[in-house]
Amino acid sequence: MNHLRSSLARNVTSRMGARSSLMFASGSALGASRVNGMRASIMQQRGYASEGSSKKGGSGGLLFLSLVAVGGVAGYYYNSTQSFQTKTATESKPKEVDYQKIYNEIAEMFDEDPDYDDSSKAPVILRLAWHASGTYDAESKTGGSDGATMRFDPEAGHGANNGLHLARGFLEKIHKNHPEISVADLWILAGVAAIQETGGPTIPFRPGRTDAVHAQSIAPTPDDRLPDATKKEDHIRNIFYRMGFNDQEIVALAGAHALGRCHPDRSGFDGPWQEAPTMFSNEYYKVIAGRKWIKKNLANGGWQWVDKANPDVMMLPAEISMYNDKEFKKYFDLYAKDQDKFFEDFAKAVTKLFELGVPFTGKEKVYKLKPTTE
Repeated sequence: MNHLRSSLARNVTSRMGARSSLMFASGSALGASRVNGMRASIMQQRGYASEGSSKKGGSGGLLFLSLVAVGGVAGYYYNSTQSFQTKTATESKPKEVDYQKIYNEIAEMFDEDPDYDDSSKAPVILRLAWHASGTYDAESKTGGSDGATMRFDPEAGHGANNGLHLARGFLEKIHKNHPEISVADLWILAGVAAIQETGGPTIPFRPGRTDAVHAQSIAPTPDDRLPDATKKEDHIRNIFYRMGFNDQEIVALAGAHALGRCHPDRSGFDGPWQEAPTMFSNEYYKVIAGRKWIKKNLANGGWQWVDKANPDVMMLPAEISMYNDKEFKKYFDLYAKDQDKFFEDFAKAVTKLFELGVPFTGKEKVYKLKPTTE
């Protein structure tokens, strides 16, 4: 999940200030087994993944890095200053949504292709959920996970979203089988599954998102709302303060970079943040706090930090700037020592992230989906 929104990725061909990663992430009916809260089928293939093992996928990095109904007619949905046209059910009763069933199908999809990016699609799926949510602006009340607006240009073509057409395509197959769930809810449900199925904490899921009908029915968000991994800690604060997060929440969200890797053709950066990039843990914090970092120049003219002892492991420029900031550093060090505290704080922060911009009524049921092999 190439987490800080390795998503922090900008189109490398158009800007060197590429954004990378996420931030700147009882047995089931499907019969899988679980080891230490993780799908065994994935775990067997986990462990250190070298540059050559990236294969054909691309999670890119998280942080930095339809009200669907048969026979529906068009209506309008308004969210403060944000409005877009959605489908509204009028001619038939919507099919009840079995979120656990859909969750299970998503979980099975994660490791169906051993040749895909470290043998798991979970990181790129988490990056999709992250980027769909991280466009929120608390002042204008625009952006966020409602509408599934990344299906349309110009947002689909934003540099930070390079490679996410793959994740959208993976989930479109599931949506065809389950049109009763909105695409917007599906993306967030899939993000929840990506965290839980890789060994992370339980993330509450609250449905209620609707889908914009077409690009003309929405006001596109600008291509500067996701973090830029080439910048410093003040930029990261500005991006996340805009959404309503504080320093502790920002550092907790950065831990999603335990998952995934950066890709030169997406973010301009290259490599995973730790040696087991498909296992959700507090290893990201241990790595950033406990290793010696040196600069590495990249073929595209940019640079990144790499572990002196293992240069296949990298950190983004923004991340080391964050770690060297006194207020941020205390949370990095806290989470490096205490995984339970990290899981607790991450679950709260990512739930907040996933619900940004969604006009909940307060009557929605909140689900805690079972991991597929619990």
